Amino acid sequence: MRIITGKYKGRHFDIPRTFKARPTTDFAKENIFNVLTQYIDFEGAEALDLFSGTGSITLELLSRGCSRVVSVELDRDHHRFIQQCLQKLISQGDSSVIPLRGDVFRYIKSCKQQFDFIFADPPYALKELPTIPSLIFERGLLKEDGIFVFEHGKDNDFSGDPHFVEHRSYGSVNFSIFRTTATTSE
Repeated sequence: MRIITGKYKGRHFDIPRTFKARPTTDFAKENIFNVLTQYIDFEGAEALDLFSGTGSITLELLSRGCSRVVSVELDRDHHRFIQQCLQKLISQGDSSVIPLRGDVFRYIKSCKQQFDFIFADPPYALKELPTIPSLIFERGLLKEDGIFVFEHGKDNDFSGDPHFVEHRSYGSVNFSIFRTTATTSE
């Protein structure tokens, strides 16, 4: 796993072979972030990484200058790995990244903060996967003009969602991009 660009560009982290999580491929990650440059300036943005897995997106967001990144991951070993990667990058006492170990759905229900950018990469077989975009908007987790990127399998279609902006596909990796705007009625 490598960081594509930003202040930590080129840094590599070896993912333990025992991990079940499949990190977003470097190819897909690089391409989706290239698309996102037309939607958001990450410098100073507040971001949320749901189903963080290996922390690949969290690290990329940190490298791209986000002022705050909240990373939510349930698996104990994956959470520990994310913490170890962060310790290699950031100084002690840096509060720009908050790695939380917990259930994403509980976090969404209790979260009182809004974000400029949200990324979610749930397991593709997760039965609640189709409900995640609506939960994000129902709970008001995005700031005005905020962007939500949802990684999912090829069998999911979110084009009918009122917040849907576009779909991108890179090999077997699919992303749906959503946006909230001032004219959107929540």
